[in-house]
Amino acid sequence: MKIVIITETFYPSTNGVVTRLSHSIRWLVRQGHEVIVICPDQGVGEFEGAAIYSIPSFRFFLYPNLPLSLPHWKVGKLLRQHRPDVVHVVNPALLGVAGIAYGRRYPLVASYHTHVPQYADYYKLPWLKPVLWTYLRLLHNRADLNLCTSRAVLGELEEQVFQRIQLWQRGVDTEALGPQHHSEEMRHRLSDGESDKRLLLYVGRLAAEKEIERIRDILLASSEFRLAIVGDGPHRTALESYFAGTDTVFTGFLHGEELFQAYASSDVFVFPSTTETLGLVLLEAMVSGLPVVAAASGPTREQIEEGVTGLLFEPEVKGALVEAVLRLRDVDLLQTMATAARGGALTQGWDEPSQQLLGFYSQAIRQARDLTKTSRRTALSNRKSLKQAKKNEL
Repeated sequence: MKIVIITETFYPSTNGVVTRLSHSIRWLVRQGHEVIVICPDQGVGEFEGAAIYSIPSFRFFLYPNLPLSLPHWKVGKLLRQHRPDVVHVVNPALLGVAGIAYGRRYPLVASYHTHVPQYADYYKLPWLKPVLWTYLRLLHNRADLNLCTSRAVLGELEEQVFQRIQLWQRGVDTEALGPQHHSEEMRHRLSDGESDKRLLLYVGRLAAEKEIERIRDILLASSEFRLAIVGDGPHRTALESYFAGTDTVFTGFLHGEELFQAYASSDVFVFPSTTETLGLVLLEAMVSGLPVVAAASGPTREQIEEGVTGLLFEPEVKGALVEAVLRLRDVDLLQTMATAARGGALTQGWDEPSQQLLGFYSQAIRQARDLTKTSRRTALSNRKSLKQAKKNEL
């Protein structure tokens, strides 16, 4: 099968969308499929056997680390050149508009990964939320098949009248991540030399909607904890100011072995966001042997078994996060949850979601073929009716 993936973000950028795409593409190429990626220009021409075609990009001041591309005629040219069996537009918003417009000539899959309408509240633009929902609905409903990554989001998309939605299963790299990457040197770095304290970890984009500020309350409530914040983003400067004077280390982005070590060398993963469509970092932490303390939301409830693999706190209840984390001062409880978290995550490798994606591509091809046949039959029937009407007039 020849597959064209058009995405707003790709390697070497670091985020959950890129992680999912990278593992899926790697699996598809190993299975003998031809994969072509169209994405914003970052100077990369190939990834794991997949050809990358770059679209001119620019840097938006709110997200300077994330190159963006506007809709571009080159997308249509590349599709005509390669004549794919299926087109997959990932998170259509900017470049993806061209993917939807030109991709409609082929079997078309779109996938929803980022809860952009929810961000409007955090940027004090609530009036923009219905506009964003309308915009995204118009794009997605032009696809033969739409994918999302959690049952909670699927339900929300159905409420917003998105059509032809399927659940794309979650996955995690069970081979690369794990406790074997524990490093005393990394723990010393993340804890600023206080390795004996309980080390809390946050990994992800540093943005207002992530509500990372909530974690400071733990540090103010107890001197037994230290915090490492791994990642970067437009909110970093504000966060560094907010956490000034607390036992917090900001590392910026970590990749590969350093990121694996950061997970495996910490004690508890803290996740205060309620705007995620999935939150792949939860599974990455769990497979590394960390219990998770997360804000209760649809996607987190799907991944965390309360009291077994982690703890969920109600974000609207004052002090709930602190109370949950303080429970993990109990060493036995911490170790029991860590073991359970890893055991649960080990069952969720990337092969099954990647195979499922291939099935979705085949489904989109069948649906597009059936729609073409129906359209032809309708056109033929209309022509016959028109001829008969003309005969009757004569």
